[in-house]
Amino acid sequence: MKKLIILSIGLTAILSACNNNKAAKETEDQKISEQAIQIHDEIMPQISVFDHTTVKIDSILTNLAGIKAAHPAIDTTNTRTELSELKTKLEDATDNMMTWMKDYDAVNEDKAYQQKMYDRVVEMKKQFEDAQAGIGKSLAVFK
Repeated sequence: MKKLIILSIGLTAILSACNNNKAAKETEDQKISEQAIQIHDEIMPQISVFDHTTVKIDSILTNLAGIKAAHPAIDTTNTRTELSELKTKLEDATDNMMTWMKDYDAVNEDKAYQQKMYDRVVEMKKQFEDAQAGIGKSLAVFK
């Protein structure tokens, strides 16, 4: 009887340890997923700003000759290049967000997958920050 009790206690301890490890792993995976979603939620609202800015850039590029007439000091060649590059940055950032959202599977329990998706969204945040800085720099003249 004593052996049975000791065996039962030992088996309970082993199962408990296995369950604790599984719970810790799930918690870690969930934490990575939650961090990825948090970053997504932080940068996602910028897409509407990027879309609006892209339309504004198109308008400026279309009317650049008229703008040059009103403001002769503007270098239209550099302005066209700078605004075209900014538009590309904004579109790339938006496209990357759409691709990430399409690809992301929040219920995937693979830690490597969650880490990869987290790393992608961190890179995307940097891309969004760079694009946002470009808006302030390139469009300051046109406000």
